[in-house]
Amino acid sequence: MDDIDQSLQAFQRAAQARRSAAGWLGTFEAALASRDAARIGALFHADSHWRDILAFTWHLTPVAGRDTIAARLAAEQGRTAARDFHLPEGRKPPRHVKRLGIDSIEAIFEFTTTEGRGAGLLRLSPSPEDGGAMRAWLLSTALETLTGHEERIGANRPTGAAYSRNFGGDNWADMRRKASAYDDRDPAVLVIGGAQAGLSIAARLNQLGVDTLVVEQWPRIGDSWRKRYHSLALHNSIHLNHLPYMEFPPTWPKYIPKDMLGNWFEFYADAMEINCWTGTEFVGGAWDDAAKCWTARVKRADGSERILRPRHLVFANGVSSYPMLPDLPGLDDFKGRILHSEGFDSGAGWAGKNALIVGTGSSANDIALDLHSHGVNTTLIQRGSTTVVSIDPSARLNEAIWDEGGPLEDCDLIVSSATPPLIVKGYKAVTKRMLELDREMIEGLKGIGFKHDVGEDATGHQMKYFRRGGGYNLDAGSSALMIKGQIGLLQYDQIERFTATGALLKDGSTVPADLIVLATGYYPQEELVRRAIGDAMLDRIGPVWGIGADGELNNMYRRTPQQGLWFIAGGLAQCRINSKYLALQIKAMELGKLGPL
Repeated sequence: MDDIDQSLQAFQRAAQARRSAAGWLGTFEAALASRDAARIGALFHADSHWRDILAFTWHLTPVAGRDTIAARLAAEQGRTAARDFHLPEGRKPPRHVKRLGIDSIEAIFEFTTTEGRGAGLLRLSPSPEDGGAMRAWLLSTALETLTGHEERIGANRPTGAAYSRNFGGDNWADMRRKASAYDDRDPAVLVIGGAQAGLSIAARLNQLGVDTLVVEQWPRIGDSWRKRYHSLALHNSIHLNHLPYMEFPPTWPKYIPKDMLGNWFEFYADAMEINCWTGTEFVGGAWDDAAKCWTARVKRADGSERILRPRHLVFANGVSSYPMLPDLPGLDDFKGRILHSEGFDSGAGWAGKNALIVGTGSSANDIALDLHSHGVNTTLIQRGSTTVVSIDPSARLNEAIWDEGGPLEDCDLIVSSATPPLIVKGYKAVTKRMLELDREMIEGLKGIGFKHDVGEDATGHQMKYFRRGGGYNLDAGSSALMIKGQIGLLQYDQIERFTATGALLKDGSTVPADLIVLATGYYPQEELVRRAIGDAMLDRIGPVWGIGADGELNNMYRRTPQQGLWFIAGGLAQCRINSKYLALQIKAMELGKLGPL
């Protein structure tokens, strides 16, 4: 087949995909308007999935099964009045794809509701029961903007008239200083944490006109990354890690070093006009039910304190909280240096010494590499089974949607469309492929006694992250060194106790150590909540992070049982995607369009 024939065939397939998607959307809109569940259900496969993000339900709502989807859509349509479903220009066009082994037509669409504009994803495949008619096996609907309160970007950007050529009055810098000082007001939203989560939600809220203050305990924005161990770089690729509104420069490396990222965060906060108080710790707060606001106490670097009364409190300080320091037999007797991984900087200065690292997750392995590179005799102590995945190629399999290219917002929409059962199915397939790609490494690790697993249901490291925040290593090269014996491996159950000089083994020998690094993880975020706002509040809201009964993350990116209390955490892509939806909920509550749970 020559190039002309191939081009013609591609054009015809694209046109057919567009016709199928447009036809389905037209029929769906008519069925939805009728609020007839039977008519709506006839457009779906029996085994189908719908994820709504605020557009119909004002929640992050996964629904499975044709009848359940149809009944819920019919019930919500009376309030939502969804209409004008169409294939927009300028976004990824409808196309033929294979997703989760299903040959499908995939289309991004837009629509309108009583509250604003939405976007979604549709996947169609032939139905054998209906003579091959195209039926939906996946539908997602997400609120993108609130009518009359669109983000102040692009053509809707501020004019700058308030300070442009304002001779004799405040210029932009004056106005920024006054806005950040909060001498005459309280913020509507107080965000705790100035890394990717806090900056993402603050940037989104700024563009929606919601007065937001970020407090960061470190002296500078970005220090939460700068202060990590010397050799750290991101373990996933740059093209999925952009923050909202500003992509990284095209000159930047594929895997961003920590200090480069920290500097970008500081620049980003300034460029996005985010009000930040650095060197400021949130030390406690309580909900004032009569005033419908928080009484939040923050402590500045100079020791002064201030009471703020925001209507919303957003915890944006990570999946984890305080370092977990295990009570290991004999550890108090050790005469060398003990550090938690959080306090480790570099192996420089330890050359020729002996180090034991308790843990086999990503931080433990990165620290082992750093110590080994500085000439330190390094041994990892494994306490529990660990999932090990090569950064490239295996971990990059989870970047597949972004690897396809196209507008970032379209890739984000596709990623956010998956319901929990489809996420689990997808990770099982990816993990199976990872095991094939990493077979030699994994067999080598098992050969030296390393305990390896792929998660409780063969979903690999990603579901471990969502379920428990750890238990895996994105391998940067330490596994090969362990297999060669250049980095040691010791199973914890071989240890009788720690002593003044190292680890006494059950066979009577001692593994000497001058340094012990506890790469033993962190308490879950509930501990931070408990210490900051009390046991009663923690009991009220329940778990934070981890998978809930509906398959979504517990209390993340959505309303919690406590009015005005929100959580956002995760990697850069997670924060970029979900900050949009969290900001929309806060704005809707400020407008009186959305009430507490």
